[in-house]
Amino acid sequence: MGKVTGFLEIDRQVHKYQPASDRIRHFREFTLPMSDKEVEKQAARCMDCGIPFCHGPTGCPIHNQIPDWNDLVYNGDWDNAIRNLHSTNNFPEFTGRICPAPCEEACTLNLEDIPVAIKTVEQAIADKAYETGHIRPYPPERKTGKRVAVIGSGPAGMAAAQQLGRAGHDVHVYERESRPGGLMRYGIPDFKIEKHYIDRRIEQMQGEGVTFHCGVNVGVDMKVADLLGEFDAVLYCGGSETPRPAGIPGADLSGVYDAMPYLVQQNRRVGGEPIQSVAWPSHPIIAGGQHVVVVGGGDTASDCIGTAFRQGAVRVTQLDIRPQPPEKEDKLAVWPYWATKMRTSSSQAEGAEREFQVATLEFIGEEGQLTGVRCCEVDDKRKPVAGTEFVIRADLAFIAIGFAGPADDSLMKELDGEIKVVTDSRRSNNVEANDRDYRTSVDKLYAAGDVRRGQSLVVWAIREGRQAARSIDETLMGSTVLPR
Repeated sequence: MGKVTGFLEIDRQVHKYQPASDRIRHFREFTLPMSDKEVEKQAARCMDCGIPFCHGPTGCPIHNQIPDWNDLVYNGDWDNAIRNLHSTNNFPEFTGRICPAPCEEACTLNLEDIPVAIKTVEQAIADKAYETGHIRPYPPERKTGKRVAVIGSGPAGMAAAQQLGRAGHDVHVYERESRPGGLMRYGIPDFKIEKHYIDRRIEQMQGEGVTFHCGVNVGVDMKVADLLGEFDAVLYCGGSETPRPAGIPGADLSGVYDAMPYLVQQNRRVGGEPIQSVAWPSHPIIAGGQHVVVVGGGDTASDCIGTAFRQGAVRVTQLDIRPQPPEKEDKLAVWPYWATKMRTSSSQAEGAEREFQVATLEFIGEEGQLTGVRCCEVDDKRKPVAGTEFVIRADLAFIAIGFAGPADDSLMKELDGEIKVVTDSRRSNNVEANDRDYRTSVDKLYAAGDVRRGQSLVVWAIREGRQAARSIDETLMGSTVLPR
């Protein structure tokens, strides 16, 4: 795969970034694209490693055939590279931008800390496909006469809808927000993925016969029971949206917010939409000139940091209750799995102050307004260490410690009440369905994505959407050619 001796001759290179001083002045993507020749050289580094862990269960949830399309790119066959990539991944331009790339962690060359630049090559293949006109509608040759409804237009719903539409079914996607994309559009900032990539895919899918109904809040504007009566199958891809309760005193102070309303609001601004959202109502939140504290150490926390800097925050401090990880992992103990090691996101590199092994004890304020965050150091069991308390000045604080399950809204109340769908109490009351056929306890109702498995990666949502589409197609038609 690639050039036999490429990994010995060619140094690893990935996309470069605009300087932090430049990129914090706008909300656009800031990666600097590599030339085709440079990408081909990086693809040449893919070695003939015998067992390519990169596309096994440890590396890629959708089993991208990474060595194959690396070889195609190395040989300049970009057209077949995108065909191969599309055979497993409906939206490589999404994953090439926002996936954390567990495939690179699983790469054999990561044993030497020089993995193949898989994510960079993947993004380049997808972007090249747009330039050459390969990404266009591929409508089905025949219609089946079957109708399928998809609730939610995030990556799981989009992937399922495209697969089912190409199988010839009449697919209708219901989205409560004004535009499709789910939290991929409204939760992930534009500096990580510009939303015209989503718009292009929606346009492609509409050309393939998929119908999008935006501004329709299922459970409020129409009932799930009505969809079950009207359609041959209904797939619920509602996501995981309930913020995990922090239980921190003072969280009711003005200036303390969950992360998602803040991110959604800014994405709506960038998209030219009113800042008020159906699911995330809030008054305007602006970090300009403010001292900001972000509680949490994950991707959502990092997105809050980057957004705050672009809004003009004076200072941003990130609090992580976990101990500071080692700079380098023990390869022989963890490879090819995702390693716990010190990682610095592009947003953190823009100037965030990071505090590790610190607990947030209380939000403090005056006259109902946040003025600071009281913290302390914790031991290995996350218990406060006496005498280590300190206060960080804060005008704004964002809680970004994850999500606890699907939104507790009218849709879930209908599923729990009249329809009586079984939920998984072990996993924050997610809708219960297995990962083979994605059927719920209710006839004709399926569930996939975060609403089933819990908060996870976009690439996992795409996988579940594709697999659920296969199950639905097989049930409706008796057999299917859709891949798992």
